[in-house]
Parts: sequence; C-alpha cells; structure tokens
Amino acid sequence: MRTNSIMNAVAKALFALVLLTTVFNLNAGTKDEIIARMKARLPAIEQLKNAGVVGENNIGYLQVRDDSADTKNAVDTENNDRKQVYAAIAAKNGTSVELVGKRRAIKIAKEAGKDQWLQNDKGEWYQKK
Repeated sequence: MRTNSIMNAVAKALFALVLLTTVFNLNAGTKDEIIARMKARLPAIEQLKNAGVVGENNIGYLQVRDDSADTKNAVDTENNDRKQVYAAIAAKNGTSVELVGKRRAIKIAKEAGKDQWLQNDKGEWYQKK
C-alpha cells in the first residue's frame, strides 16, 4: 500500500513536470520556481490528502476539510501555483482556466489513492475506495 502511494506521488510529480515544461508560456525562471515549489510541497500534500485533512475538489484544486491554519496555508500555496499552471495551459489552448481545472480534476480523481477525499460534480465529498 505504501508503495502505491509513493508511485502515485512520483507519477503526479512527473506529470506536473512534463505539463509545466511543455505548456508553460512563462519565463524559464518562473516556470522553474513553480516546479520546484510544487515538487517540494508534494510529500506534505500527499500526507494531508492521505490523512483526509484535504481533498481534491471538482474544479482541480485542493480544498481544506478542517480549519487548521497550517493546512489552509499549504492548500492556498499549492492552489496558487496550480492556478498559474492552469492559466498557462488555458492561454496556450484558447480555453478557460475553469475548464482546464475541471479536466484536471477528472484526471486527479482517477489517479487518487485509496481513501483520499474527492468532490463529485455536485460538490459532495466522497472517499475513494
């Protein structure tokens, strides 16, 4: 089970790196900074998700499921970087940030680990089985 979680985290990190390097219209310094921040945060984010403290909502962002200030800070920081990634993808593809986020949410839900919390299209939380 731990191996699956680690493999899931590695796959997500690699996807993020590939996504960022192939579609970003930002300068190299900004792109590299975002990649480094997201990569550094990944273990903490995975811990929060596995503990059920945060979940993946239906628009491609993390959402706090408790009121801890530390958790909220980690989620806000991750979501700010995700929004920049989604904006770059949207600009490149002539679509909206919202559509990119929703499409990413579907992919995240498919790749989510067992027992992680996700949000369906109606905004209802469920735990992946």
